[in-house]
Amino acid sequence: MSIEVEQPEKKINSILEKYEHDKGLLVSILQDIQEEYNYLSKEAIMQISQGLDIPLSQVYSVATFYKAFSLKPRGRHVINVCLGTACHVRGAVRILEAIERELNIKSGDTTDDLRFTLETVNCVGACALGPVVVIDGEYSGQMKIDKVKPLLEKYS
Repeated sequence: MSIEVEQPEKKINSILEKYEHDKGLLVSILQDIQEEYNYLSKEAIMQISQGLDIPLSQVYSVATFYKAFSLKPRGRHVINVCLGTACHVRGAVRILEAIERELNIKSGDTTDDLRFTLETVNCVGACALGPVVVIDGEYSGQMKIDKVKPLLEKYS
């Protein structure tokens, strides 16, 4: 029994077909492709450009305009450290530094094993819980340095 692995080109074509090659739905197409591959590869951007018959520069412009899109591989788990005012005054920078030390990466980077991507955000809207770390949409409030390692271990 063989399992057929869908090639990226076929998957991208199926996403383009799902949106009927509608140029006006470029953002939705990019979202679906990023959801599938966790980032937007150079090849994917070129295929979208050809599939929608729009300039490569237009696809690239949209992909780089929105912070939600990434042009480099991202980790399976995305960590967002809130650096908003309430979190900042409660020690968010120290939490960020502890995560950077634990993962041996800086903010904006991804671990070599593609397990984690570390990012900072200006506010997550949970100021009363600050400092806040959000991993894959799950909020961890009132973070302390000694809680960093146990939190990361939950995402092994």
